[in-house]
Amino acid sequence: MQITIKDLTFSSVIGILDFERVTPQKVVINANITYTYDQTFLNYALIAEHIENEMKREQFELIEEALLSLNRSLKINFPLISTLFLKISKPDILANCEVSLSETFKY
Repeated sequence: MQITIKDLTFSSVIGILDFERVTPQKVVINANITYTYDQTFLNYALIAEHIENEMKREQFELIEEALLSLNRSLKINFPLISTLFLKISKPDILANCEVSLSETFKY
């Protein structure tokens, strides 16, 4: 089975620039989560809530750090995950483009 979370959008402190450390900015998360369904399912609402709460709580400096931390916390809290694709975007950081980083994690 694969869960797709598309365009989970919220504001969070993320970045290394001075203004990014004090003013929350728009963050967009996309995730694809693969797991084996065997009478136990993954609750996508809880996963989306977990991602948003972790991003807001941790206030990451680098998107790379956020990707690695979400990878760890999602696998710990949702051990059925076998493959995780995460993409974190900062759509408003540059005037003429959207900046994103992504990674696929296999367990």
